[in-house]
Amino acid sequence: MCIRDRYQRRVRGSQQAAMVTVPKIKRTYCDGKKCKKHTVHKVTQYKTGKASLYAQGKRRYDRKQQGYGGQTKPVFHKKAKTTKKIVLRLECAECKYKSHQALKRAKHFELVDAKKGGKANKP
Repeated sequence: MCIRDRYQRRVRGSQQAAMVTVPKIKRTYCDGKKCKKHTVHKVTQYKTGKASLYAQGKRRYDRKQQGYGGQTKPVFHKKAKTTKKIVLRLECAECKYKSHQALKRAKHFELVDAKKGGKANKP
């Protein structure tokens, strides 16, 4: 057993496979021009939008790929991460200002109602 295997075992043992639960409504600071105070925010999970065909990098890449010569730029294959960081999209209930809040990495993520969450409320 090499040192790397021993380290990976230790790291795996310390990581919990816990589900991250976040309430759908959160009272936090709003940085919008109208508010600048703590208000109620609606919480959703951020998702990346569809990539535009007209972005400068995409146009440059497509131009370079034209014609003969095969793949011109490196294609990344050595994927090491198994999870992505969770990003929350917060929308102010008063001024509709939207902001992002990054959380830690997790395999399981769930948005829950503020009233229903918790073990004490179960019948």
